[in-house]
Amino acid sequence: MSFSHYLPYYKRNLKVAMPVMLTQLGAALVGLFDSIMVGHYSTTALAAVSFSNAVFFTAMVFAMGVLMGVTPLVGQEVGRKHKHLDRHNEEKAAMCETRIAGLLQNGVWLTILLSILMLCLLGACIPALDLFGQEIEVTKAAKPYFTLIVISLVPFLFFCLQKQFLEGLGNTTAAMIITFVMNGLNILLNWVFIFGHCGFEAMGATGAGIATLISRMLMPFCFTAVILVKRNWRKYVSMFGGELNDRDVLSQMLRVGLPIGGQTLLETITFTASFVMVGWLSKEALAAHQIANQIADLTFMVATGIGAATTIRVSIQFGKGDMHAVKMASHASIHLVLLMNTVGAGLMIGLRHVIPLLFTEDSEVIDIASRLILFAGLFQYADGLQCVGASMLRGITDVNRPMFYAFVAYILIALPVGVVCMFTLNMGAAGMWVGFICGLAVAALLFHIRFHRLTKSQ
Repeated sequence: MSFSHYLPYYKRNLKVAMPVMLTQLGAALVGLFDSIMVGHYSTTALAAVSFSNAVFFTAMVFAMGVLMGVTPLVGQEVGRKHKHLDRHNEEKAAMCETRIAGLLQNGVWLTILLSILMLCLLGACIPALDLFGQEIEVTKAAKPYFTLIVISLVPFLFFCLQKQFLEGLGNTTAAMIITFVMNGLNILLNWVFIFGHCGFEAMGATGAGIATLISRMLMPFCFTAVILVKRNWRKYVSMFGGELNDRDVLSQMLRVGLPIGGQTLLETITFTASFVMVGWLSKEALAAHQIANQIADLTFMVATGIGAATTIRVSIQFGKGDMHAVKMASHASIHLVLLMNTVGAGLMIGLRHVIPLLFTEDSEVIDIASRLILFAGLFQYADGLQCVGASMLRGITDVNRPMFYAFVAYILIALPVGVVCMFTLNMGAAGMWVGFICGLAVAALLFHIRFHRLTKSQ
């Protein structure tokens, strides 16, 4: 296929992807500013935030992954609705709209269940933070911050449900606007609470937790207001009723969402374990590892945006039954992520000695971080390709086999290779990044082979 054949697909994918990219980048930038501001408060505070987020995101990403199952299910119903409208079958199109409303209503119940589960699991982790082998001063600073971000998870999950629902409908702009506004508020509140301004005392990591809680509490309320204002979205809420409570729909959401959540959980466990093990080296190594991860997260958010667009575009075309468009949209996303991550890798490698200076003045942390950022740059291609590959499979709701592939790649390859390189080969924290590169490369290969096999005969 020539560039001219792919150009319409590049445009459509980017139109959907750009707001998601900006949304994800905005979220990553808040984490970046958290680290920068807390890092300038103290190295201990930076290590505490790094450690807390590593444990917290293990559960958070699983819950978010489960809710990601809403997008392809809604997208496929939208595709079927369009197919019925093209054939002037208004009755079947109306049935699709009812099913879309049912997915949203049952998604609310799913979010409530996930919130209760996450609060129980993460709440039990608070007294257990002492058992992770971190330095005493780091654990002491981490506990109040961790407690605050655990509470913030509940409103954030409702925001995620609303976001995934609208993405299934093909809209990615509303989440972008809300995220940017709330992120700006978060950064402002960081300045107030971390360093002590406007009459408040300096609270360090605890102040960052308070800022996160306030901004996340406002996010779902803003999204609800947006949905109720726009008539095309409000109609799905107006259809709510007892008849839409359907165990079959909830089971369908779980059948798709749980494997996605499991896949994202396995990846997160790998990165969480890396923070714990790097923390065994020293708090300076842990802080440097956090810096490298924060920078890698910026380019990963771009890949995530392209991946989300891939799931949306593929699910809608799959619902229509247009397999040619499914393949073209997927291939276009592969091209885009390779281009974007090449740029990201070049910037990271070229600026690896400058970037750590934004976070800290600790010379030992700066030295370690500059080396880790080099590996993070090399890691970009495997990371981007595995992200898009998983998203392609989600678009056609193939989710069980990818979860098994994730277990092999992340748990059986990435972590063992990282441990050997870090401790046996004495590569330090850089050894863990070698493990990341190997594991994610295997995941990318398996995901893309799987998609090719499922679509080549259609």
